[in-house]
Amino acid sequence: MSGADGDQKAGGCEAAVHPAILQPERSRVLLVDVQEKLVPTIVDWQTVVQNCRRVLEAAGAFDVPVIATEQYPKGLGPTVAPLRRLLGSAALPSKKTFSCVPCLSRQVQDDDGRDQLVVVGIETHVCVLQTVLELLAMGLRVHVVVDAVGSRGRLDHEVALRQMEQHGAVPTTTEIVLFQWCRTADDARFPVVRRLVTEPDRPLEDAQ
Repeated sequence: MSGADGDQKAGGCEAAVHPAILQPERSRVLLVDVQEKLVPTIVDWQTVVQNCRRVLEAAGAFDVPVIATEQYPKGLGPTVAPLRRLLGSAALPSKKTFSCVPCLSRQVQDDDGRDQLVVVGIETHVCVLQTVLELLAMGLRVHVVVDAVGSRGRLDHEVALRQMEQHGAVPTTTEIVLFQWCRTADDARFPVVRRLVTEPDRPLEDAQ
């Protein structure tokens, strides 16, 4: 299959890459509204924040751009500190619309070959859901990291996940994202992936 579109070497073998598999050079991460006053209301919020952190750290290792938003920060506060530190010093778009697309459409439509959007954040049934449906309508491949999104209620979370999948989003997990970006244990960044998937959760006192 040498020379076929999307082929690459993995572990010394040539393999065609299925279009559903995440590739760093095609990926972009979207962090949706993980803010101080909203986070403590989310079911299993510690897990959601820890997995958002893992995805952001891996994105840094694999040179995957990260974009982030904040919903009405005057009322809901800024992005929680453990994640804000990974985003650099740039100001984050502030919004009142639940979908992130109106304030990010230019960034997600950049003609740079990055057609895969990895979405993490809160709330699953509000801002994440509306954003994902609009991204799908734009023709982008959207991967929703189910263990890095959350809602105040489990039913809302579960129904929103089903809706997104029914409309074409790819459900995924934090570990799936990391291992798909890495592809092979021969990759020099594999130790980063191994650390992120095996290390204990870090203290999150400053996430509330």
